[in-house]
Amino acid sequence: MVEQSLRLPHVGVRERVERSVFLSQLLLAAATLLLVAVTVAKDASMFVEPLYFLGVMVIFATTGLAAAVPWRRLPKIWIIVLPLLDIVGLTLAREAQPQLGVSFLLVFPVIWLSTHFGQAGAAGSVIFASVLLWAGLPLKLLTDPNNATGYATSQAPLLAVVTIMLAFVASVTYTTNRRALAQRVLLTQQAGLFEAALQRSRRQEQTLDEIFNTVDFGVVGYDSDGRVNFVNRAQRSMLTRFGVSDGIGLATIVYKEDGVTPFDGPDRPTQRAIRGETVDRVTVWLGSPDQPQAAVLVSARPIHDHTGRYDGGVIVTRDVTAEVRAVQARDDLVASVSHELRTPLTSILGYLELALDDETIDPDTRRMLEIASKNSDRLLEIVSGLLTAASESKEGLALTVAPCDLSAIITEAVESAEPLAAQRGIRFELAELAPITVTADAFRLRQVIDNIFSNAIKYNVESGKVSVEVLEVSCGIEVRVADTGRGMSEDEQGNLFDRFYRADSVRGSSVHGTGLGLSISRDIMREHGGDLRLESTKGKGTTAIATLPVNRG
Repeated sequence: MVEQSLRLPHVGVRERVERSVFLSQLLLAAATLLLVAVTVAKDASMFVEPLYFLGVMVIFATTGLAAAVPWRRLPKIWIIVLPLLDIVGLTLAREAQPQLGVSFLLVFPVIWLSTHFGQAGAAGSVIFASVLLWAGLPLKLLTDPNNATGYATSQAPLLAVVTIMLAFVASVTYTTNRRALAQRVLLTQQAGLFEAALQRSRRQEQTLDEIFNTVDFGVVGYDSDGRVNFVNRAQRSMLTRFGVSDGIGLATIVYKEDGVTPFDGPDRPTQRAIRGETVDRVTVWLGSPDQPQAAVLVSARPIHDHTGRYDGGVIVTRDVTAEVRAVQARDDLVASVSHELRTPLTSILGYLELALDDETIDPDTRRMLEIASKNSDRLLEIVSGLLTAASESKEGLALTVAPCDLSAIITEAVESAEPLAAQRGIRFELAELAPITVTADAFRLRQVIDNIFSNAIKYNVESGKVSVEVLEVSCGIEVRVADTGRGMSEDEQGNLFDRFYRADSVRGSSVHGTGLGLSISRDIMREHGGDLRLESTKGKGTTAIATLPVNRG
């Protein structure tokens, strides 16, 4: 199996056989020609020695044979004829002129046979050459018995050295060639593996290119130096509409959510991404404000290599113009409808209050008027919330900040909420609070606290509890409101701050709401430099956590 694998490289190189055979023979012919030149220069009479001349002619004739025969078309075994003829020719020349050192040229055919015919060639070449060399001694004994003893005495040690030398050369050549062939097989196998891996990589790259060019959102890849190295078809198409030259992949001028204020260079989402930052769902506008624009949602993630070193990243963009326009249209509709409803509702409430002030009405009529007044109040509250949401989405929150006592705001909110809580047997737990002065919009803070308390009551269980704590933390003041209600799942918590969102678990219940309170409350807290978050466990309750810096900018 090993011998077979070592010969595999020869199978595919038959077209080079002729060239290899000729060059191997030409090398010996050149050495022989040099030897002849030295012989003629030293003593021309040596060249006319019949055996010497015959040996040289055999080598030159073999060279001509190597050049003339199409060895590529013959079985490889026929090539062995050439080095064997060389051994014969060199042995004849050496027998005629032993003092010239012709025997050392035998290394050429020995190397040839050891290289091309493996172990058999190495052993056979040494045996064949040794037999021919040592055959000269008995031949001398028969042809010149008088000088045979002296000749044998002088030549035997030299022949022994030559035989050992040829055996050593054959062994080293065979071993070296075997190792080289093994390395060649290994390199061929590794090259095959690398080629297969390269083909797989190319197929994967092609597949990814096709996938990225099929999707309807933009994908931009960049390296650690910020150079763009991939832009998919959707991204190129979107940028072409706004005059960005193909190949850049990123717009150099984008506008903030208002569509008018340009992003400063370092603050652009794409620049943040190139610096290695993570960008989550940032909306930018492409196109000049005085021309048609497109809203684009930008997200980006950095990529790190196996050592953790920053190695570029990917930017994903999506055209959300239709969604943004739809939200704007919805807000406009909500604002318009709410405004139209507010005036008649106010009038209805006014007349209901006047009717209730009449002490002459009978109890049944009063009860019906109180129900109508209560529902009208609720409807007015809903309309006011819708108007507030629509106004904030267009103009943002307007705060009127001044020093105020947060403890007093919370205490007043608890007192206002307790009557509603008492109807369901819910009690408030609030320790006595020391005055806490903050710079904020007191009206807006009260709006947030009222909304949190309202939710804690609406979504609590009968005879439940609402605990209120005010804590000093590293970032400022933390107001924690915990209820013992139904709680929420993780999926529900993920959408709580989306406008108009109501969880499936309460949508079909008797608990009413618009899904705007938490969104508006969080916006208010963030405008103050704080935040609002919820922690909830299904079946155990919810904790609302409002944070507020002590000193506002």
